[in-house]
Amino acid sequence: MESSVLAFATDLLDEGPDAFFGNLADRAGVGAVTLASVYHEARDVFPHNPRRVLRYLEPGAAYFRPDPAAWAGRRLRPTPSTALDDAGATGDGADPFALAAAETQARGMKLHAWTVFLHNDRLGFQHPDCAPENAFGDRHLTELCPANPEVREYVTTLVAEHARYGVDAIRAESLHFHGLRHGYHHERYFEHLGPVAEALLGLCFCTHCRTAAQAAGVPADSVRERVRAEIRVRLTDERAAAEPCRLDELADGAVAAYIDASTATVTSLAREAAETAAGLGMRLTFMDGDGPGKGWLSGIDLPSLAAAVPQVETLGYAPTPEQVREKVAAFALHGVKPGALAVILRPMAEDCDSAENLAAKVAILRDLGVPEVEFYHYGLMRLSSLDRIGAALGL
Repeated sequence: MESSVLAFATDLLDEGPDAFFGNLADRAGVGAVTLASVYHEARDVFPHNPRRVLRYLEPGAAYFRPDPAAWAGRRLRPTPSTALDDAGATGDGADPFALAAAETQARGMKLHAWTVFLHNDRLGFQHPDCAPENAFGDRHLTELCPANPEVREYVTTLVAEHARYGVDAIRAESLHFHGLRHGYHHERYFEHLGPVAEALLGLCFCTHCRTAAQAAGVPADSVRERVRAEIRVRLTDERAAAEPCRLDELADGAVAAYIDASTATVTSLAREAAETAAGLGMRLTFMDGDGPGKGWLSGIDLPSLAAAVPQVETLGYAPTPEQVREKVAAFALHGVKPGALAVILRPMAEDCDSAENLAAKVAILRDLGVPEVEFYHYGLMRLSSLDRIGAALGL
């Protein structure tokens, strides 16, 4: 079984390659590092970082040096993080991926890229016409719409950029639609909207999504009007907001058909991204953080994705080994066999109280035939949690 630890490029820049890779190899004992190449805004606490305890990550920033020729003439392009010019342990003007590529090659390790694609809280604000549009015409500016041709070109170009660093696998996070409650600080919902209104407010009705739905035989414009009316009723009346409603029955099934069209959009984009990666000697892993049966509104159709990409990755966040087993079994029921699955575990206290607990989870994954396990997250855990990984992998 292959193993890796997810990390930020700023972890590498702040600590320097000797400490960073020494911890991965000597303490955690893993064979790879999964380094964030594009990431969203965040504020995190770093228990063992030598330069800072608290850090704000920039919105929609790239942690590699984009090739200008690859992005010539394109509106959507990655913006390098200002952290790349910060004088850290590696000095000024660093390219973390070039540094990681050299170190992993010298140490016999693999390099994975952890890439947040469509949850981009920079590009959506810069180019609102590329963001999802709800039934009222409001744009969700922390996201990019997977049906938009410019967005799709951005995705495949971004995939290709990783090849020059010798990346083995791209962990594709956020390669799908997102719901209403995703990705912005100080979100406010003082009235209870209810699950139906929230679900419907998360649907995209931009020109490209409506065109895709119409091509699938769905009356997109009438669906938008029906969705708009349903939301208005639930925003106006508190009792109506709490009323249950089967989305697959709304508008005589037309709303469900519209959502199905969005899943086809996500699957086709994932296939294009995976084919681009494969053509350059890499493999693409589609990250599904919600789990089986929960991603329909996000356009995630696991059986279709299993045929479109070589691997799916999920979060095995759970306190007991049996719960991890159940998560893997649930994916198998939805068309993703254990051999096509990667699982992320957390060795920290919320999920794990000992090396034995973590070792039991790893053993279950190995026995089920899961080929890869990853651990979250290098900079956000104590060094003792890295030791726990090493002890678990050795048990």
